[in-house]
Amino acid sequence: MGQTQDFPFDIEDVSELLRLRIRRRCTDGVYTDCPFCGDNRGKMKINYAQNVWRCNYCGESGGMLKLYAKAKGITTSEAYREICDAIQNGVCFPISSPLNMKKEKHRKIPQSARAENPVIHQTFTGLLGLLKLSGRHREHLRTVRGLTDEQIDKLGYKSTPPFYLCGKLASQLIAQGYTVEGVPGFYQKDGRWTVNFSTITAGFLIPVRGVDGMIRGCQIRLDVPLKNDNDPPEKEGAKYIWLSSGSKPMGVSSGSPVHFVGDPFARVVYVTEGFLKADVSHCLSGRTFAATAGANNTEPLKLLFSLLAANGTESIVEAEDMDKYRNGQIDAGASKVRRMAQDAGMECRRLTWNPNYKGFDDWQLALKRKTERRAGQMNFKTRFLYGLCDFDAIDDEIAAWHEAPEQTETLEERLGFTNEEQSLLIKGEEETFLKMLLAQRRQQAFRIYQLRLDEEHPTVPFAFGGIETLHKAGFEQPPAAEYNQVYDGILPYIDGEDEQHRLERIFEQYNDNLPDGYPGRSIAPSDVIELYGGEGRRYYYCDTGGFCPVKFSPMLAKPLKQEKE
Repeated sequence: MGQTQDFPFDIEDVSELLRLRIRRRCTDGVYTDCPFCGDNRGKMKINYAQNVWRCNYCGESGGMLKLYAKAKGITTSEAYREICDAIQNGVCFPISSPLNMKKEKHRKIPQSARAENPVIHQTFTGLLGLLKLSGRHREHLRTVRGLTDEQIDKLGYKSTPPFYLCGKLASQLIAQGYTVEGVPGFYQKDGRWTVNFSTITAGFLIPVRGVDGMIRGCQIRLDVPLKNDNDPPEKEGAKYIWLSSGSKPMGVSSGSPVHFVGDPFARVVYVTEGFLKADVSHCLSGRTFAATAGANNTEPLKLLFSLLAANGTESIVEAEDMDKYRNGQIDAGASKVRRMAQDAGMECRRLTWNPNYKGFDDWQLALKRKTERRAGQMNFKTRFLYGLCDFDAIDDEIAAWHEAPEQTETLEERLGFTNEEQSLLIKGEEETFLKMLLAQRRQQAFRIYQLRLDEEHPTVPFAFGGIETLHKAGFEQPPAAEYNQVYDGILPYIDGEDEQHRLERIFEQYNDNLPDGYPGRSIAPSDVIELYGGEGRRYYYCDTGGFCPVKFSPMLAKPLKQEKE
């Protein structure tokens, strides 16, 4: 709710007094940097019409007194007095001043009422039908995102048109009987309808659909991220923007609809941030996804969750990016998803995947693109000594070699036996042969320790980070008290194999395709692996590019809590 009009100031005065940096304007206010979470991408909206504010990144919100009080660390009563004193002393101006008259003029840009959903869907369908997808964008979706041509066409992605065609596109749609008034992105320029595309917002369009399949809006995946002039070179710009006309004459805001892709009657629905991410995740996994525009932009999920519950959905899976474990703001948004699902009468669980991949889509794409694992490239002898196959598999190996249409290696190379071993095999001295082989097999005992990431410890500053991230967080060595022991196992290896190679094999074995009965996460940076046995105990921290020896106190680590079924 907004503040009462009895105040001798408004939220615009308060934002000026706090010197909040304006990043962009809209019809009913501005977007500024957030003074609370430190985000400097213009995620905090100051609504002049309602005298309220909200940061779409950290989720903080409230009225104008709360804004000032929170920024200054004082009470709302103190905030009121300070603001009035500032006005009296001429630091900022009351509503009746000439400055605020200019502000009022800015607010009076005429706006269209938002059209009904069926109208918006029809118009966007018509618009997309007039556009094409460039070869460059299609190649990006195929090679970078892992989509097929059939999936790309079904999802309806199209490249943005040149700016000089905007007026013509609007005229074509009107001539074909479509309504453009009240549809996000359309507005009037010099009394004629046009659509809000420009050179700096070139990219491809992502249709955003509701649970009913109708298009609610469109997002643009930009070819060149938008950056502010004073941003440092290393800072990433905005990659996605809405197709909107909220600051244009007779335009309308895009709003912030939820995107839905998959089965509206699915028993399980996954929730993530990002519309393209949801589309790719759905196509690669076959699962049903709902997506918000931002990790903390969760309010639109309330209605969706009530609809899903009525449709028979039983479980919501929170699948926000894996940086939720070290970023408190992302974790806060993920927690809101869980509470909303529970309020709607559905269970909700947090999804954890291989932390070497940030997003669920990245992980699924990596799985898709995995070629033959190292086991498939090993000769038979190595696979046998590693315990990856039984000796009886040698018959299948020989048969496969003979049946191969093209032989790139000799049978001896494929099997990997020495001349002496090969001779024993040919002579049929299988017992002696096996003894010779097994004499080369050794066993390495190991334990895996992983950070405790649960409701009591939702985030850890160095979670899934390398050794430098650990040090930057203020730790010389990994704090064992923050870890769970998740596994105690045996790794067969070949006599003479060095420890780094053994560690790499453990990493590979407990990475993507996790063995049955393994209770932990995929091994990733910040994990600790203990090697023990006749050579004593050694501890290694999983770094971003390998393993480095560390000191570790396993007695301080906790046993892993088993999740209830």
